[in-house]
Amino acid sequence: MIDNSNNGEEYIGRLKPLAAAVVFVIAILIARVGYLQLYDGEYYANLADGNRIRIIPTMAPRGTFYDRNGQLLVSNRPGFSVSLLPLTAPIKPEVVERISKLLNVPIEEIQQKISVHSGFDPIRIRPDVTQDIVTIIEEQKDLYPGVVIEVQPIRNYALKQEGAHTFGYVSEISDAELETKKSEGYKSGDIVGKFGLERVYDKMIRGENGGEQVEVDVAGKPVQILGRKEPKPGYDLILTIDRDLQVAAEQAVDNMLSSLGCHAAAAVVLNPQTGEVLALVSRPAFDPNLFAHGISTKDWNAINNNPYHPMDNKAITGEYPPGSTFKIVTGTAALAAGRVAPDELIFDGGTHWLVPKGNAGGEALGWLDFHAALSHSDNVYFYEMGNRLGVDLLESYARMFGLGSVTGIDLPYESPGLVDWKEYKWDVYHDEFYLSEVMDAAIGQGFNLVTPLQAAMVMGEVAANGKRFKPHLVRQIVTQDKEVVQDFQPELLSELQVEPWVIELVQSGLHDVTVNGTAARNFIGFPYDIAGKTGTAENSQGIDHGWFVGYGPFNNPTISVAVIVEQGGFGASSAVPIGRQIMEAAFNLQVQRGEIPPPANTAAQ
Repeated sequence: MIDNSNNGEEYIGRLKPLAAAVVFVIAILIARVGYLQLYDGEYYANLADGNRIRIIPTMAPRGTFYDRNGQLLVSNRPGFSVSLLPLTAPIKPEVVERISKLLNVPIEEIQQKISVHSGFDPIRIRPDVTQDIVTIIEEQKDLYPGVVIEVQPIRNYALKQEGAHTFGYVSEISDAELETKKSEGYKSGDIVGKFGLERVYDKMIRGENGGEQVEVDVAGKPVQILGRKEPKPGYDLILTIDRDLQVAAEQAVDNMLSSLGCHAAAAVVLNPQTGEVLALVSRPAFDPNLFAHGISTKDWNAINNNPYHPMDNKAITGEYPPGSTFKIVTGTAALAAGRVAPDELIFDGGTHWLVPKGNAGGEALGWLDFHAALSHSDNVYFYEMGNRLGVDLLESYARMFGLGSVTGIDLPYESPGLVDWKEYKWDVYHDEFYLSEVMDAAIGQGFNLVTPLQAAMVMGEVAANGKRFKPHLVRQIVTQDKEVVQDFQPELLSELQVEPWVIELVQSGLHDVTVNGTAARNFIGFPYDIAGKTGTAENSQGIDHGWFVGYGPFNNPTISVAVIVEQGGFGASSAVPIGRQIMEAAFNLQVQRGEIPPPANTAAQ
């Protein structure tokens, strides 16, 4: 019989160290669990929540735009957007292919959006789809796993192309924009302002997105909604624009373009006493609603390939020779600098005696003083003013009027025009500035360039007795409850450093333009006294451009107007009729609203 007692004792002896090791490990684990519960419990609980809770964002509606009288201009409407939401797994290639065909969106574009996406935000593929698309996706969910329909606010521009260059448009943020704006809270798929006021005031009007806190199971499928944060709408903008006047100005421009067979024009209407812009027109235009719901390739090509550039805001970016409207600056400079006396007579024999330059058609007006020369827009007289002033002095007075620099209007991409004529010629042509070129500049030709907004500002300075106010398009920024967040007051930029009699003499000459001068025929029977100036700007590419600038009522100006018709020919026949229609609309509206008294003959009737 074999004795196993020693073997058993030996086996138990071997187990003792192993048991001690097991007990030690268990003790460590218990201690670690206790430590985690005591010290890191909240951290790991949050980590667990992070694995089972998703935040599905809800887009905030952008702020609404109203005109100065409370009329609606830009708002939002509900729309359906198709998005990808890869909660459970990456979106399968076959799903990408199906959605590409259904929405007519290139596969590469969808894949690009997926590749740059991070987090749990929906990947928006196509905004504002039709109900048919929604029905197909909802009825065939098995074919579109990870594809969701979102209800999101879609921008709605009530006037369509009217006011488009002022209001601007919105679209999905680009990769380049996202790179620069990530630190500001912008995310892939966000809708942002791309142009106009939508771009300038984007941070104020974009609002704050909300969302749903959704619990998902281990497979990532939604189980229940744990909470919801309502999106916070953006602030509203109360604009300086008068909707009725904007529409009237656009119609006046469109009618004239149609009549002349022209394609491009611009008009600006502002209050010279405050800088408030009442209407701003640029033609051709575009419908910003096309961008709000995702512009098609066909529509984009139609806009982008238009030779007259509908996306350009010609009112602030178009740079044109000012033509005879610049005689306002030249005349002011000559009087203020003592280069001519108001009653000095200068003989116009058809051409200037130093350089063979003359009036259109070789017309000779004989002996003229300042008043007559301005009202009849005599070239020979103002050639002589250029001769007496010289380029340096003429440039300095142009800058005093604010030319050669941006006005600071709250719109993007404003052009400065060109006043540094001598420097420009040297930089470009490496040549001196000759007397004949000074004469050209004095009547608004040659290298002389202004924008329509700058032209309206020059006329506004004369109307406001030399004061220049910053042009602006927003009166107030308000909450949804109309609580004022920011109030924009008139901002005086500068004053003309000339004697009051100089401005009064210029005003008198401009008033006579509409009574006995180059615009008189167009203003026969007009119920208010106004001041104006016509202009015809040489165009090396074809027919000359037509200009008109004006203000009124003459004794208490409430509007300043500038109109240009590209290749419209003489300003008196192309731009002046538009200016008159704009003034008719403005004064009728202002009488109705009690902003100005009716003209005496109307009151008597």
